[in-house]
Amino acid sequence: MNVNRPVLLTGVGALLCGACAAPTAQPTLELDPRAVAAFDGHTGERLEWSVIVARASNAEAVLIGENHGHPLGLASAAALFEDLVAAQPRATLAMEFFERDEQSRLDDWLTGLSDDATFEARTQRSAGNYPPGHRAMLQTAKAADRAVYAANAPRPYVRLARSQGYEALAQLTPEQQRLFLLPPRMVDGRYRESFDAFMAGGADPKSDKVKPRLDSVFRSQSLWDWTMADCVVDAVRGAQTPLVLVVGRFHVDHEGGTVQAIEHLRPGTRTFVVSYVNQASDKLQDDDKQRGDVVLYCGPQAE
Repeated sequence: MNVNRPVLLTGVGALLCGACAAPTAQPTLELDPRAVAAFDGHTGERLEWSVIVARASNAEAVLIGENHGHPLGLASAAALFEDLVAAQPRATLAMEFFERDEQSRLDDWLTGLSDDATFEARTQRSAGNYPPGHRAMLQTAKAADRAVYAANAPRPYVRLARSQGYEALAQLTPEQQRLFLLPPRMVDGRYRESFDAFMAGGADPKSDKVKPRLDSVFRSQSLWDWTMADCVVDAVRGAQTPLVLVVGRFHVDHEGGTVQAIEHLRPGTRTFVVSYVNQASDKLQDDDKQRGDVVLYCGPQAE
């Protein structure tokens, strides 16, 4: 049916905050993934795991904002998807970390036409881009005979959007254009401001020298957001719900670009944003208010 990432020009997702840090060492988990401290992102109320599962079960789209490579956070996200699959017969998975042109390779593995080694070779999986939490989610989907969607725009089109703009993408063939969604509008507000502040690296994001570079990279970022949102909306329209999208949390925190794109494409979609924060806390921190519908503190990421 219907995934890319230093500073400024070589890819954005992996650098945008701790949510997109490169994977690090994988220590033995000391906590139950279902016992991570969790709070209602709006009221600050401490939430039991069963409440999170129940609320997610009632959503049409569950957007899990992860910290890439965080062992406990990814294990917790995998446990949430496992419990949703057990609770909802049509719960489905979509992942930022696979690109649309990899869909047939995913389907070959899911249907048993290729084994694990072949699948990992064909999709260029490694310890860096295929951590245990992601593997567990895919295994859960396969065991339950659920679809998995390669949600992101392929890298060549993301690079083209950055270097030549959307006009170049619009000149491609229908088959090429099937692999991405051109943004009908650019998201602004807090999402764009946070993007510019991070990517400018302390420089003035509005300066004549910096702004054109930020604009070009934001085109890439937006192509990811809208293509992933298109995947979510397709699945929701097909009643494959809740559709669970696993994505770097910058894309969904504080009603980020992917959240806004979903609302634009299908107004009123019942989304439930799950944000994993890579620090420890026994209460909802002020900076994390409204970050998501539920905020989970999975502790610092190992160096």
